[in-house]
Amino acid sequence: MIDIEEIYKEYFKTVYKYLCCLTQNAEKAEELTQEAFCEAIRQIDNFKGKCKIEVWICQIAKNLWYDEVKRNKKKATIEEIEKLEDKAFDLENKIILEEEKMYLYKKIHNLDSITKEIIILRINGELSFKEIGTIFNKSENWARVNFYRGKKKLKEGVDLDEKL
Repeated sequence: MIDIEEIYKEYFKTVYKYLCCLTQNAEKAEELTQEAFCEAIRQIDNFKGKCKIEVWICQIAKNLWYDEVKRNKKKATIEEIEKLEDKAFDLENKIILEEEKMYLYKKIHNLDSITKEIIILRINGELSFKEIGTIFNKSENWARVNFYRGKKKLKEGVDLDEKL
């Protein structure tokens, strides 16, 4: 059974921020956030689990915002609606990317310290393999091999505590 109260506590800020970006109005965003969670409670049996629950609630929130725009502006142009849809799509993607990035960093955190440092230097530091090799007093090839081994571990999801 889904704990609505826990979902509300965990995702209220995400949905609220999403709506703040859409509405550009904190009061309207808060009102729509409340409505989105109420609607989510009413429709919880329709949640199939094909996406993350916060994405589903953000979709409900976006639809409520569209309804609000249509009510307030009887003749919303197609261009305005498309702009809203594009903005909402970008925000949904941003939320998903942030979650994926957090998941990736959690997996990287479980790697052995050398592999973890190589991956972080390569991705965040944007260092070349030659520069990474120099930092470790090793060859460029050593850095390249260890980076790809670490990347392979991340992709495979094998025991990440295992040493190379």
